[in-house]
Amino acid sequence: MKLISWNVNGLRACLQKGFMDYFKEVDADIFCIQESKLQQGQVELDLPGYHQYWNYAEKKGYSGTAIFAKKEPLSVSYGIGIPEHDQEGRVITMEYPDFYIITVYTPNSQDGLARLSYRMQWEKDFLAYLKKLEEKKPVIFCGDLNVAHKEIDLKNPKTNHKNAGFTDEERACFSALLEAGFIDTFRYFYPDKTGIYSWWSYRFQARAKNAGWRIDYFCVSESLKDRLAGAAIHTEVMGSDHCPVELEIKE
Repeated sequence: MKLISWNVNGLRACLQKGFMDYFKEVDADIFCIQESKLQQGQVELDLPGYHQYWNYAEKKGYSGTAIFAKKEPLSVSYGIGIPEHDQEGRVITMEYPDFYIITVYTPNSQDGLARLSYRMQWEKDFLAYLKKLEEKKPVIFCGDLNVAHKEIDLKNPKTNHKNAGFTDEERACFSALLEAGFIDTFRYFYPDKTGIYSWWSYRFQARAKNAGWRIDYFCVSESLKDRLAGAAIHTEVMGSDHCPVELEIKE
């Protein structure tokens, strides 16, 4: 089973830059997106053979997530059940017979770390949400987690220390996720691989110089370890300031 996650940084813009070509070519079983920046009715996607699920932010042109799946899920839920967090369209959870799949767009701590304290509350609540689901069946979650975990995960760790996405607090939260029994699937397959990133600033020719960050992930419950078949970061795919990430799971 092939799963794809992509922060499209505005789906309407991405549609003008080859989104549908990539979508058809990759032929994923489940395709998750983040940062759709849409309200309901602003885009009608013709995706034959796929069920579509959308979560929109109340604020226009902001955040938002979607999942496109070949197989209809048993159930779908939106948000994590906490009103403070659920106004920004950041989470969709689909239930299948033997796992949950979640697309998530983690809040950015923002310039000057203006939203770091909110982010810390989100991290705590989101982990609790994952662990509650895991009581029933294994969990796969993917998306833009807005954190580079280790120095290996970004080009310039020294100059970015204490910047949003690479603070000690955010990195500790990701460590806590792993300690709580989740696997960072890319690092599971490529523990020491350097120079592979999923996001590049639009400034300073960052992508051309590969001055990037790995902030897009697939993470899975430890109990799914034996079903992991492969992970990839598709740095060659343009259309957003992020590139798609992939997970292969044995059926």
